[in-house]
Amino acid sequence: MSDIALPPVHSATDTILIVDFGSQVTQLIARRVREAGVYCEIVPFAKAKEGYERLKPKAVILSGSPASVTEADGPRAPDEILNSGKPIFGICYGEQVICHQMGGKVEPGNDREFGRAQLEVIESCRLFDGLWQAGDAPQVWMSHGDRVTAIPPGFRVVATSPGAPFAAIANDEKRIYAVQFHPEVVHTPDGAKLISRFVHEVADCKADWTMHAFREAEIARIRAQVGKGRVICGLSGGVDSSVVAVLLHEAIGDQLTCVFVDTGMMRAGEAEEVVTLFRDHYNIRLIHSDASTLFLDKLAGVTDPESKRKIIGATFIDVFEQEAKAIGGADFLAQGTLYPDVIESVSFSGGPSVTIKSHHNVGGLPARMRMQLVEPLRELFKDEVRALGRELGLPAAFVGRHPFPGPGLAIRIPGDITFEKLEILRKADRIYLEEIRKAGLYDEIWQAFAVLLPVRTVGVMGDGRTYDQVCGLRAVTSVDGMTADSYPFEHAFLSRVATRIINEVKGINRVVYDITSKPPGTIEWE
Repeated sequence: MSDIALPPVHSATDTILIVDFGSQVTQLIARRVREAGVYCEIVPFAKAKEGYERLKPKAVILSGSPASVTEADGPRAPDEILNSGKPIFGICYGEQVICHQMGGKVEPGNDREFGRAQLEVIESCRLFDGLWQAGDAPQVWMSHGDRVTAIPPGFRVVATSPGAPFAAIANDEKRIYAVQFHPEVVHTPDGAKLISRFVHEVADCKADWTMHAFREAEIARIRAQVGKGRVICGLSGGVDSSVVAVLLHEAIGDQLTCVFVDTGMMRAGEAEEVVTLFRDHYNIRLIHSDASTLFLDKLAGVTDPESKRKIIGATFIDVFEQEAKAIGGADFLAQGTLYPDVIESVSFSGGPSVTIKSHHNVGGLPARMRMQLVEPLRELFKDEVRALGRELGLPAAFVGRHPFPGPGLAIRIPGDITFEKLEILRKADRIYLEEIRKAGLYDEIWQAFAVLLPVRTVGVMGDGRTYDQVCGLRAVTSVDGMTADSYPFEHAFLSRVATRIINEVKGINRVVYDITSKPPGTIEWE
């Protein structure tokens, strides 16, 4: 994928264009805008002019960047946007772009300003009305090296900080505002309110980006795209594919067939849950292909984690293709592509991507099967998918389920995979999650799971000596999975879980807890 090509935005929806200059937190700007009930899209700066013409937005937000406007090849905003007369909000590098291109001055700073800073509000402006007033000293988050040293004609300084004399500037007449700090991050406590003020009070956008409105509009779009065609959907039981399946079924009914490829790598009872919910409760046409023996045979003796992933991915495609042929083929393939998948597959400069996920959805399947794609979640972030799931009436257990990797338990068993090891891990994982739910902690944790380590240790049970395997426990808190911290369980909880696992799961005689953060570690073990 070399460009972002979302379906047309609903005509009744006010839209914000976010021009991405390469900031690591540009997605957070989009989240804050969406949380304010306003639809937005992120477009890399090199495609900003085309994005502006396509979206016809009511306002534009310019993101931060690791680049420098003082360099000749530094990213720039299109003049068409700066001269459009539309409201503009520049954030960090966005402020520097506005100043540099509209007659101000930006110079390299002697020191990088990073972290919390105290803002001093010196004048009121439309952006601050009802939130901050002169004399207030809100906390903000800074992350910049260059400094604005002169502002463009028509602008005035409305806030300063010890390291940024032009921390916030305003041109009320042109409705252009810019700040040197980052309002999108949680370290700026009033930041979300500031962004909400921009989109509602400055840009006059309606708060009509709701899951109910999205559901109705997306059903209409699916019907228009599919017509009387047949759609096939790969169902894994995870949040994304579950929401796609239910939304499609509501839109096109029996034109949809779901294929659930059972790899044998799922957690305890999950395969049965998927079949019961979608075939029996929703009455969705569902093919349950139990290929667990085939997957285990293919994985026999394989210990390299990347080889495991490739084998599982290739085998999944083979099985899925066979099942699709057996039902007579289909015209469309439904995928759970999310908005982060779309924007992560485009570099901020608009060039070829260096971040395409090799494990995304079903890889090369669409090209092989010559079907058109249906991607109803393509405009949504993960939290919005969960909200849509609730809107569609999916059970809370499915909507709130922790993320689960595509290769399943295969990458939670370092070393070779056997049926016996999978059964041991399933039992240990079930006990761990049971105790987490009993303690009322499941929804506080981003992801929790057990790992069966390729290590044997000596133990004593009763009067006998044991020599069994080690079970590792992992639980993390996170917002988006990009960074994560280990969950701070109380010692009594971990002791209780360890005792149950050792007593109830034959083959494990020792339990350890992984307290590694991400980075430097990853959430999964392989």
